[in-house]
Amino acid sequence: MKKQLFRTIAKINKLIFPSFGKKQLDMSKAKKWQLAIIGFRAYITKNAL
Repeated sequence: MKKQLFRTIAKINKLIFPSFGKKQLDMSKAKKWQLAIIGFRAYITKNAL
């Protein structure tokens, strides 16, 4: 049940949030909100796998 929830959230993330990897964002120059999105996406992806 928990894994299915995280997989659903991961699919929604893919549609809503931008992919900073494709834009080649430099992590040292990223803004706070960009780091928050990256961290949230990483947390969801880790739990979905």
